[in-house]
Amino acid sequence: MTDIRKLAAAAILGLSMLSAQTAVAESAEGEVDAATTEKVTAQLTAEGFEVRKLDLEDGLIEAYVVKDGETSTVFLDPTTLEVVKNEG
Repeated sequence: MTDIRKLAAAAILGLSMLSAQTAVAESAEGEVDAATTEKVTAQLTAEGFEVRKLDLEDGLIEAYVVKDGETSTVFLDPTTLEVVKNEG
């Protein structure tokens, strides 16, 4: 019986954590925190971009960048920091 309770508790905890992350990602709008800004800026700079501004919008990090004189917007997943779209 205790194994079932442990399994149920782990499942509930996992689902609540996933739900909380999803809610933050979906409702987050505005400024990106300092630690994430530093990571994203370093990542995009290594890829040759000059980062002008970062925002949270529609559950994604929006990075306004310049590369080779061309401006574009790069969208990143706020959890994994993977680029999901590059407009420009």
